[in-house]
Amino acid sequence: MRALVTADTVGGVWTYTRELVSGLTRRGIDVTLVSFGNIPDSSQREWIDALSSVDYRATAFKLEWMQESEADLEMSSEFLLDVISETKPDILHFGQYCYGALKTDVPRVVVAHSDVCSWWAEVHGKQPEESSWIQSYRDIVLNGLKGATCLVAPSRWMLNAIRERYGALPSGAVIYNGRNPGLFNPHVSKDDLVIGVGRVWDKAKQVSLLADCSHKVPVWIAGSERHPDPAFEGRGNELLKRNVRWCGQQSEAQLRLLFSRASIYAATSRYEPFGLAPLEAALSRCAIIANDIPTFRELWGESVMYFRSNDAEDLARKIEQLQNDRELRLTYANLAYRRAKQRFTAERMVNDYVNLYQTLVPAGAAVA
Repeated sequence: MRALVTADTVGGVWTYTRELVSGLTRRGIDVTLVSFGNIPDSSQREWIDALSSVDYRATAFKLEWMQESEADLEMSSEFLLDVISETKPDILHFGQYCYGALKTDVPRVVVAHSDVCSWWAEVHGKQPEESSWIQSYRDIVLNGLKGATCLVAPSRWMLNAIRERYGALPSGAVIYNGRNPGLFNPHVSKDDLVIGVGRVWDKAKQVSLLADCSHKVPVWIAGSERHPDPAFEGRGNELLKRNVRWCGQQSEAQLRLLFSRASIYAATSRYEPFGLAPLEAALSRCAIIANDIPTFRELWGESVMYFRSNDAEDLARKIEQLQNDRELRLTYANLAYRRAKQRFTAERMVNDYVNLYQTLVPAGAAVA
């Protein structure tokens, strides 16, 4: 079987792509990978260089949610059609909605990693105001969904959010994201340290909750300050730096070290289709304090401690509670670790995708 996979290099989607593509190649699937957005730097593409069988095509075409992206989307669609004609894949796995509308007979899996409209509703409590940009975005998403063979979401909440806004269009499936547990160290002694991870410019991550109250334990925040769309650069991206240590953007290796050291991870997101950072913290045996939102309830059940939705003071109280109760902290750390190992591994995720592919492709395109 041959698969063409698209991705962007911004945030967690690139990490997801690493786990997916690495797992597919281990199962004997030939992969052509096309990325959009920023051209990845050498550290970002080390894993690709180690996979000699992957046919990688890096591009800098704008992403569908960016301002004034229409021309780029048209050019990137033409580029993809040329790649499809050249490589003749059996399955198309798109990380963007728009390519579901490509005129091709190859089965098209579209993955709902995120969505501007559902993001806006959770962050602002209302639908975005009408504008030429938002109308164009809605049309792009809707056309892509109409053309998709199957829609995949990383949580039931996200699948329902897409259907509520765009209709029950293609068949849908939930495939939870996964990480390789072997990349993380859950066996070292922990420091008295709370860590949060999130893009500072993304109000959905709201890592600023950690800076809104004082804490008796060190609190560190890691994440990008720079918005990937220049149209938004400099608009409200400042993080209140009081009460926390700002670490800036970290490499995967640096984040793994932080997770291994931290005793507590604060999952502050108010909008989260899945959330790879909490998973990585769980695989590092951190106790997790999570914002009480439906996605985290769906994914983590009673294996994490919840703070009242979007409430910085309650978050601070829960941090103090766990910090003062070592046994409770260890209990939550072990609960999160076991749940992550049971439900959210990369192997399970890739198996689910391969099983889905086999229901969509012709019988002759078997997996080796």
